[in-house]
Amino acid sequence: MIRLTHRDPVPDGLRGAIVALGNFDGFHLGHQRVVAEAVTWARSEGRPAIVATFDPHPVRHFAPHVPPFRLTTLDQRQELFAAAWADAMLVFAFDAELATMSAESFVADLLAARIGAAGVVTGQDFTFGRGRGGSTATLAGEGAGCGIRARAIAPVTAAGLTVSSSRIRDALKAGECEVAAALLTRPFAVRARVQHGDKRGRTIGYPTANMDMGTYLRPRYGIYAVTVRDLAGRGMWQGAANLGVRPQFEPPVELLEAYLFDFAGDLYDRELEVALHHFLRPEAKFDSLAALTAQMDADCARARTLLSAR
Repeated sequence: MIRLTHRDPVPDGLRGAIVALGNFDGFHLGHQRVVAEAVTWARSEGRPAIVATFDPHPVRHFAPHVPPFRLTTLDQRQELFAAAWADAMLVFAFDAELATMSAESFVADLLAARIGAAGVVTGQDFTFGRGRGGSTATLAGEGAGCGIRARAIAPVTAAGLTVSSSRIRDALKAGECEVAAALLTRPFAVRARVQHGDKRGRTIGYPTANMDMGTYLRPRYGIYAVTVRDLAGRGMWQGAANLGVRPQFEPPVELLEAYLFDFAGDLYDRELEVALHHFLRPEAKFDSLAALTAQMDADCARARTLLSAR
């Protein structure tokens, strides 16, 4: 899949595209509906389909103090968009220039002139432009004067509630992996490179792959049943992971530490994706390393049972 930023020249073969436009963080059921509409529309007219996303998220520009909240990286989104049959991903690199651009200029100067869009699909609640002054009505009205048709997709509901990235974040912060997975249509997954740690896990029989959470949302701290995928295609494993600050050890360091079942080898500097399937228990400090090890034995046994039922 081709990846562009909004400042790159759009290849001739992608001009005249139908553009799915939104943040699409998480690429949940609602986002998938928007992109599916864009792809179907594009195919019906023999046009390319582009998914346009924003990175960094506009919230990061306006409120840099907000704790990390991302559900996906750009690489993850690109793979998800490709699997949804889009032809390209266009990244609006959000900065002060975009933050102060009027909604009218966004439509005329970016969507029409620079990208050459023939149609745009958004969710009904999509807003854009300076002060979030643009809406789906703006897209339809301003777009008509620029040769751009616009469609808006109604919210998708599940269990009587609207599917949203905020709802998914709330579920993860509560340790409700299954709820988040149902709304995402896949488990929430953290992708990062394995780094060197203090190697304490080796001393108690539980060597772990240690990963920094970066800009991802922090789900509830605790122990999880996980699957781990090597992004270079060198394997996939089941396991148990600790997400948190390791209260048993000093000093506290926030890490995602994954123990891979039935694996022996070196994972340093490999890029892995750890998918959180089930929350097992909160983090805890034990009276001794023996008590910690006994609990880890129980955690891994439970994780194996839960994961084998998938």
